[in-house]
Amino acid sequence: MNIASTAWIDMEDPERFLDERDVLLPGEVPQRADEDVWSSGEAHSAAAAALEAVMVRARVLTAEQYAGLAAVLRDAAAHPDPWVGPDPTRQPDWVDPRDRSAGEVRRERRDIAVRAAAADLATRLQLSESMVRNRAAYAETLRERCPTVWANFSSGGVPEQNTVTAAQLASTLPRRDRDAWARFDAALADAARSLPPGKFRIRARVVRERVHPESIDDRHRGAAADRGVWLTPELDGMGTLTADLPADRAHAGLARVDAIARHLHAQDGEERTLAQLRADVLADLLAKGDTADSQGIRQRAAVAITVPALTLLGRDDTPATLEGYGPIDLETAKRLAGGASSWIRILTHPVTGTVLDIDRKAHRVPKALRRWLGVRDPVCVFPGCTRPARDCQIDHRLDWQYGGTTSDTNLPCRCAGSAPALRTREIGPRQFAVSAPSRRAADTTTAPLRDIRAIDRRRGCREQARMP
Repeated sequence: MNIASTAWIDMEDPERFLDERDVLLPGEVPQRADEDVWSSGEAHSAAAAALEAVMVRARVLTAEQYAGLAAVLRDAAAHPDPWVGPDPTRQPDWVDPRDRSAGEVRRERRDIAVRAAAADLATRLQLSESMVRNRAAYAETLRERCPTVWANFSSGGVPEQNTVTAAQLASTLPRRDRDAWARFDAALADAARSLPPGKFRIRARVVRERVHPESIDDRHRGAAADRGVWLTPELDGMGTLTADLPADRAHAGLARVDAIARHLHAQDGEERTLAQLRADVLADLLAKGDTADSQGIRQRAAVAITVPALTLLGRDDTPATLEGYGPIDLETAKRLAGGASSWIRILTHPVTGTVLDIDRKAHRVPKALRRWLGVRDPVCVFPGCTRPARDCQIDHRLDWQYGGTTSDTNLPCRCAGSAPALRTREIGPRQFAVSAPSRRAADTTTAPLRDIRAIDRRRGCREQARMP
């Protein structure tokens, strides 16, 4: 009965089950079976989804490798006998010929066992011994100090680079300060999942400064005592010169090198790239004290610092911020501020008349607003891009001709190479999403060099000095 009824319906209205896309017009050529898949972007979406699944599985396996390496080295430290033989200190008549105590001998046995186990793993896994020990140390640090980040990494939700960054910074926190560990872990749990490695590194450094119980001034004095310069040989007749310096002096030196290089790059007939010019200028400055091509250039290097007004008055201990670097000690900030050629006041809460919101009829971005955008977004807002804001383009997200405002909420810092075909849209305060051909949005939360949310809550102001 049901079959007869269905047949009767088909005969009554046979075209009701036809798709209009299957009906060809006179002279029309049938579409290839896979043509719609490629033209609609479905093939890209399918491939991207498959790669995402692969990436999650790879992270899970990598986390298992980290955990396995840590377990083997932990076992070697707890049971060194298979690696170094029976413990002689347990013999009743034992006497050490080097007059070491039993504790010292046992500690040395554990160290030798761990090194032997790491060397064995390095040989089996075709890894360097240092990599084996580092990965094991990262796993131990994360499980003890950042359990949330570790759990997310083990489930495939956090990139390996972000995990390593969190482990490296967590290991610098005081050994017994569990409160600092917990606050560090909680503050980075979401950022580790959403931010690309370059921007997560900036955010993690800021969080570490916030939760560290020791004064940044004391830590800076200890770190500055280890400053130095060293040379690393490279291939093809090249070498890498590294200088570990206080951040303000390093940034001032780079600013001068960059200013001279940009001046030379603007000259007629100059064919060298900016990167090549910076290298040549630095080599000339170090070898001869000046550059032959920059005679007469006496542009003073400029750096920018952001100092909380209450900190300058001695009523707060919030650290100052060096543009392009992050938190610096107050002593250095006061020294730089004392020689500042100009000051710019920045209100962190939008108020009519401030640099955050200007006349709706103005199209050109003023210098004061550009400086604020450089403080708010120190790097390009595109996912994974860490190009400094000074090298980025500042343009209206919603075109000015269509009603877009010349304000901080409509002006992202984005470099020219950050996939201009992709569109960005704001999804929250200082949060942007990038729409790809797959029509999925990637959170590109900017990672400011200081905690802007805490500043907004206080509704205070920041004083930014343009340094000579």
